[in-house]
Amino acid sequence: MITAAQFHTLFPNNKQPDIWAAALNAILPKYGIDTPLRISAFLAQCGHESEGFTALHENLNYSAEALAATWPNRYAVDPKAKTKAPNELAKRLARNPEAIANNCYANRLGNGNEATGDGWAHRGRGAIQCTGRANYINFARSAGKPYAEIAAYLETPVGAVESACWYWKNNNLNAQADNGRNDIMTKLINGGYNGLADRNARYAQAKAVFTA
Repeated sequence: MITAAQFHTLFPNNKQPDIWAAALNAILPKYGIDTPLRISAFLAQCGHESEGFTALHENLNYSAEALAATWPNRYAVDPKAKTKAPNELAKRLARNPEAIANNCYANRLGNGNEATGDGWAHRGRGAIQCTGRANYINFARSAGKPYAEIAAYLETPVGAVESACWYWKNNNLNAQADNGRNDIMTKLINGGYNGLADRNARYAQAKAVFTA
């Protein structure tokens, strides 16, 4: 369905188009992502989330200011202020990815408290970042893999694609792809509309490749 040349056209910074095209061709049909519109939507969303299939784990190297802007309710002095000033917690955690993960993901997504290290162990991985102990366990079950192997599997081309397909299926994104609703797909993946312009640009490019 996807040639290495097509993949390279869409994601020129990826250095392994043959491997990624093979992974996509092996996994996508199992999840019904098998029409030009569905493939275009999937590649556009995953391309944005993974920086063109080059980043398979979450970058948590935030400054204090970025923490306040990204999670204002947790890290801003006044979450409602137009300019979000970082609070003391944000300043303490700044530029420490492991500490940030353990703090911001503590006691949710199936994780334990900050001291368990669950946030860092279960930080976002894959083409649509699978995050949290509960999601790691559920994906491991779906993929037929031991939970202990899932973190490493998510950072392989096949695992990154399969986890994204698993999320795609669980959120019924094929239906939105069939209707061309990239905005709704973005909301279901992101929780908001962050990066919508880039997602739309990638979607338009992918459709030009696969519906020509």
